[in-house]
Parts: sequence; C-alpha cells; structure tokens
Amino acid sequence: MKNLLMNSSRSFWLALTFLFGFIGTAFAADPLVDAAWVKANLGKSGIVVVDMQPTSDFLRGHIPGAASTDFAKSGWREERADKVPDMLPARFDKLATHIGSLGIDNNTHVVLVAPGGAYLDMGWATRIYWTFKVLGHDKVSILNGGMAAWTKDKTNPVETGAAKVAAKTFTPHPRMEMVASLDDVKASKAKGVMLVDSRPEDQYVGINRNPKATENGTLPGARNLPSGWTTENGGGMFRPKSELEKLFKVANVPTSGDQITFCNTGHLASIGWFVSSELVGNKKVKLYDGSMVEWTLVKAGPVEQKVSLK
Repeated sequence: MKNLLMNSSRSFWLALTFLFGFIGTAFAADPLVDAAWVKANLGKSGIVVVDMQPTSDFLRGHIPGAASTDFAKSGWREERADKVPDMLPARFDKLATHIGSLGIDNNTHVVLVAPGGAYLDMGWATRIYWTFKVLGHDKVSILNGGMAAWTKDKTNPVETGAAKVAAKTFTPHPRMEMVASLDDVKASKAKGVMLVDSRPEDQYVGINRNPKATENGTLPGARNLPSGWTTENGGGMFRPKSELEKLFKVANVPTSGDQITFCNTGHLASIGWFVSSELVGNKKVKLYDGSMVEWTLVKAGPVEQKVSLK
C-alpha cells in the first residue's frame, strides 16, 4: 500500500512537471520576431515594444505604443569602481526601476527594437536581450532588422512624439552563472573551454585595437568569429541558422560545448552569445562581460598578437 501511494505521488509530480514544462515551452518567446509578427501583435496586453533609437529619431517616428530606452544612458551598463567601463551593473535596483518605467513587469513579453541599420546597433538589442536573461526574464525577443525592417513596409503604422507608458514593477531574479568572470577566462584553458573573439579580424590579429584597451591582440588560444558575419551584409538582419552553422564551421568554432564569447566591452560579444545560444542552440556559451578592455586594463594575463607592425 505504501509503495502504491509513493508511486501515485511520484506519477502526480511527474505529470505536474510535464504540464508546467509544456506550458512554459508553449509560451516561450522566440529570440527573433519579424515585422509581420509585431504588426499582428501590436497593442496586445502583456507585450511591450522597447525602442532603442536615439531620442530625436524616436520622436520623429516609432512603432505605436513603444517605450524608449537609451542603450548608453539608461543604466544598462556602468563603469566599475576600478574604472573598467561598460560593465553589467553591480546592483540591479536602478536598472529594475528603469525597466519598470518602460511598462515592463515579470510577466511582460519584451520586444527589443534597434535602429537596424547595421550589425553594430543590433548589438544594442542583443546586449539588452542578454541582460534580461541574466535578470531571469525569458519573455524577450528581438525584431529582426530593427526599425529599418518596420519602416521598409510603408503600410506599417508609425507614431510620433514622446512615449506614453504606465510604469510597472520589475523584480530581477539574477542568473549570474550566465556571466563569465575574469577568473573563468583564466581557468578556461585548463578546463577545455573555448574562447571565441567576436571582434573584427583586424582587432583579433592585433593590427588595430579599441581605444579603451591598452594592448593589441586577443586572448591566448581564442578563435575568431566576427559578429559582422552573422548578419546579412553586416546589416540588421540575422542570417538563418543554416548559414550561421556554415560560418561556425569556417571559423573552426563548434556549435556545441562550453564556450566564452568576448570582444572589447561585451557589446559585440553579446551578438556572438545571442547567435550561438539563441539561434544556433548552444546553451553552454557564456559572455565575458569585461572582455579585452578589462583584461588589458587590469593586466590579467598575456595577450596573443598574431600580427606585429612594429
């Protein structure tokens, strides 16, 4: 009788787990949505479009009902006490308040809209997407092609003027295991974790560098998969999975297994993370937030320079 009760209880919890797992999967947000999806869901309760255009451009025209955020000034990143710039905030209270001011709570499906003119500004969207994931919020998507894709179809409505948004309460549930620390990078070689440099090839080989970094080159042993490859002609439209997988093969980067993406300040690396984790499907990839700027500023270790012009 006791075994029967135990088996019944186990079956109940397995069924419950399956049910909630199914519900979660059924309502999971797709990482990319297109303009047609946004148009079909415009104005629906529980969906908030977040526009990242410069304020002047937002005022001239945005998707109706969209909220406005500034990638550089709204608290998505901050300078650390040791002067390492553009890092994930050490505390999330101010950022959570800003997210709430956009009309977002923990049940909101967030749709991020970058300008869409180039892969660089799509990196604003991927960085904020990654930040939402780190904050424990999975209901987030990116409009593929950004605002440029929306305005390409002249039948899509455009609203002008300031945003009118009712503030809500957003509570972070941090998942810091998604963030690769400097120590994680140092230990990567011994653990067999691949490092993937998302910067352009000229910076990877050491010909040029970001002004905030103090040395040319890349992390020792890293492979290069430039984030500019992952969009069509370096624009705002991400390539389909089949093409991305070919690019991973060209770059000699596996599409599975433990990996850490990096760049200069965690901007382009967010594109690499997004493509690898969300589009190709490697859920073992992390993002090194500090990237080459932190590595060289704090003199964390050697830098590999493949080309020396001096």
